[in-house]
Amino acid sequence: MFQKILVAVDTSKSSKQVFDTALSLAKANNASLLLLHVVSEEELGSPTPILPSLEYYPSVYEKNMELYQQQREAFTKQGLDMLRSRHQEAMAAGVNVEFRQLSGSPGRLICDFALAWKADLIVTGRRGRRGLSEFFMGSVSNYVLHHAPCSVLTVQSPVQPAEKLQSAEREVSVGSKSSN
Repeated sequence: MFQKILVAVDTSKSSKQVFDTALSLAKANNASLLLLHVVSEEELGSPTPILPSLEYYPSVYEKNMELYQQQREAFTKQGLDMLRSRHQEAMAAGVNVEFRQLSGSPGRLICDFALAWKADLIVTGRRGRRGLSEFFMGSVSNYVLHHAPCSVLTVQSPVQPAEKLQSAEREVSVGSKSSN
């Protein structure tokens, strides 16, 4: 059914579940995998905003940019290391696999690369952002779902116990306020 599966991975812990799902599908369908990691400003974090007053302090600006560049290089290396590790795992499982790391807007690059590579399926993760978090941070999986040139499988990352507890506390708090 699927011959070419593009797997959008990142350096989060939940990304392993996305990869494992795609690897299982590739083995079951005798499909090829393409592992894609996008180094993005959202994941990396942008440098501290440069205030107009900092123009009087060029050394502060230069130091800020130098630290940002070091952070970007370390993150890029971390991404490549993760891709190489997953590449080796897929090869050991007998799956034809390749990988790419790009920089830019994750949603757009995933969809563009899927189109260029002629993917049958995109497998991506979903962190479950909602409300203002999704509005401000965006949702890569939502973008891909609405713009992909092929089928999309989203793998929901498990909700952590602390997140469940905070959610339950909010519901109890809201419920007790409305009953007063």
